[in-house]
Amino acid sequence: MADLHGLELTPQVAAALPDWSQILAHLKEPGRPHAVDVLRAARASGRPAVQPRCGVGGQQQMLGLLRELEPARPDILSVTIDSHTRLKKFATAEALLGGNPADLNGYPLVAHGWQRGRELVESVSVPLEVRHGSPDGRDLFAVTIASGISSFEGGGIGYNLPYSKDVPLSRSLRDWQQVDALCGRLAQDGVVVDRELFGTLTAVLMPPSISLAVLLLEAAAAAREGVKCISPAYPQGGEVHQDIAALRAIRSLARRYLPADVEVYPVLHGFMGAFPRTPEFANALILHGGLVARLGGAAKVINKTAQEAYGIPDAAANASGISLTRLGASDLFDFVTVDEARVAEEQYWVEREVAEIIEPVLGAADLLDGIEAAFRAGRLDIPFSASIHAHSRVVPGRDRTGAIRYADCGALPLSAASRRFHAERLRAPEGTPPRSLIDAVTSDIYYFLAKEDLLLTSASSSASPVSSSSSFSSSDTSDTETRPR
Repeated sequence: MADLHGLELTPQVAAALPDWSQILAHLKEPGRPHAVDVLRAARASGRPAVQPRCGVGGQQQMLGLLRELEPARPDILSVTIDSHTRLKKFATAEALLGGNPADLNGYPLVAHGWQRGRELVESVSVPLEVRHGSPDGRDLFAVTIASGISSFEGGGIGYNLPYSKDVPLSRSLRDWQQVDALCGRLAQDGVVVDRELFGTLTAVLMPPSISLAVLLLEAAAAAREGVKCISPAYPQGGEVHQDIAALRAIRSLARRYLPADVEVYPVLHGFMGAFPRTPEFANALILHGGLVARLGGAAKVINKTAQEAYGIPDAAANASGISLTRLGASDLFDFVTVDEARVAEEQYWVEREVAEIIEPVLGAADLLDGIEAAFRAGRLDIPFSASIHAHSRVVPGRDRTGAIRYADCGALPLSAASRRFHAERLRAPEGTPPRSLIDAVTSDIYYFLAKEDLLLTSASSSASPVSSSSSFSSSDTSDTETRPR
């Protein structure tokens, strides 16, 4: 049975693992690609790395998917885990794998085992990252590192409260503490594990200061266990100045609250809300995400696809999403600039609000106990959470520019000045018809769908059918053909 330095594992999982020395030797093999190397290179170049989401149940199908995506030049590829494995229902995942792997909504790494995990690693030339959504990632992490994968997403808040109904924070925080402690041990032994943190949370109208507050608290907890590479991942909200400000704030806040020897790489999740349905508008939003990632200084962007509105994308759509995202972050768009004064104002308020939220928690005698107590009191909160361990009293809303504000701060410890800032930005112009709360929130969630509908309606109304009696002179035709398009 493998002894992984305090990582408590299910006996069956532990029994199937190689011992620590073998795991470590495999991770340290010369030439093995690691995510931290990609992130360092992205930071040096000023262009974000691009990574798609991907995961299917069967081994040959997963190998085929990774190989099909590699020609699109992703910098990192994902192994997205199925929902049964996320909930530690390993026997169920194994039964489905043996019957019909297509019934799994991701790759059951624990059921496949570390030997097949190594096959995935060796099938492509870029590093892999395990993405999942489990409140207890210990067994999965053990198989991940045994597979030779050194990038692992999640945390005790971000992978609990958005996904689970009744997993106590005290449990998930302590479970993830063990994962981070083993990352610390790996760092001592010369292997840097990239720990990406899921600031997307419930992915619906997430105020930047909530996302960043959770990220900074999880990052502080990870750093105390010896983690040396942290990738805080922020979800694209939709207003360019606010999104750029939030990404830039990650580095600034990290310098303030994290040890200097921790490498921090901001990550942007392409828009996670209700996605446009027409390929043209969806692709424009994907391109926009790449541009925002570059302007915000992200080291990596998780791309979306034009099929997001319809379900799990196929490999061709994912490859197209990778290429579009890379294009948006390329030097072709270096001429694009933003109002830096607006970005600076947004960044000031984001950083101020994050400080107001997290500094009382960071001052607790025990950080994890402090986080749990703050959520219990509502001083930390997440809107639209599935969990009974979050109050979900925070109500977000979009202002006239599309930026996400606090319509109701709940019990968050925001100052009077911060509350006034949000109230002023959300104040409707005089004469605006009143809306119910549910109508306002629904409209704000479907923000890009409304823009899409407006564009399609405008295009339809401006089109003028030509009657059968119409004729064009040669000069009319020439003017049409030379007009810029």
